[in-house]
Amino acid sequence: MFSEPASNMPSKSVSFKLTAKYPTHAGSFKQRYQPEVMLGINKNWMVHLSSTLSNYYQPDVRLESGKLYAKYRFYSNDQVHKHFRLAAFADVGFTRNPYKYMDANLDGDNNGVQVGVIATQLVHKLAVSGTASYLRVFNDKKGEAHHNLFAYHMLNYSLSAGYLLLPVEYVNYDQTNVNLYMEVLGMQALDRKHYGVDLAPALQFIFNSNTKLNLGYRFQVKGNMTRLANQQLLVSFEHTLFNAWK
Repeated sequence: MFSEPASNMPSKSVSFKLTAKYPTHAGSFKQRYQPEVMLGINKNWMVHLSSTLSNYYQPDVRLESGKLYAKYRFYSNDQVHKHFRLAAFADVGFTRNPYKYMDANLDGDNNGVQVGVIATQLVHKLAVSGTASYLRVFNDKKGEAHHNLFAYHMLNYSLSAGYLLLPVEYVNYDQTNVNLYMEVLGMQALDRKHYGVDLAPALQFIFNSNTKLNLGYRFQVKGNMTRLANQQLLVSFEHTLFNAWK
């Protein structure tokens, strides 16, 4: 939901996704939209290309950033009703926004690169994923009075658990799936003492095996980072085209 599993999209598939984020912010209505195209190259490789539009830093919604993400699944142990998978990922992002908040990321707020690893264990209806990554921020703060307050080297980590609530028993692929998620999302600056830990419960609905509706709520439970907001509502819609090319 807020993080990726080690599993990839089906080979030769294309997904179109739109994510909306609504942080709580006193005195104004803030919104960010992230259109995204995802390609399942083969069983091991997938690529995302996305951009963001928001009014986080100015009164009107405007195009603000772009990002390229790639993931390589390098290990898979698949068994009946269970699997264990490992993947490595890298992404690069750029933005026209200033580095204003310590909560660094590549989804519209910072220029930078990120590399990381993901592990996912599936057992029957329960999937658990863990992620660890290093983020290097490149925003230039020279000449600004408080540039030394910001972090440029970040360790990000997450632990996510997803459980299939419905259907109780599969009959066909047209059945609607309902998944319950809970995620722990952490950020730790490596060159400052800034940190943050969030919780994020979420629900996912899958229709006809190719369309997803995600509803999530992320909130800080501990931290000392300056952020646009400590709570955020997420809504995303994704549709996949299987066997999009030969």
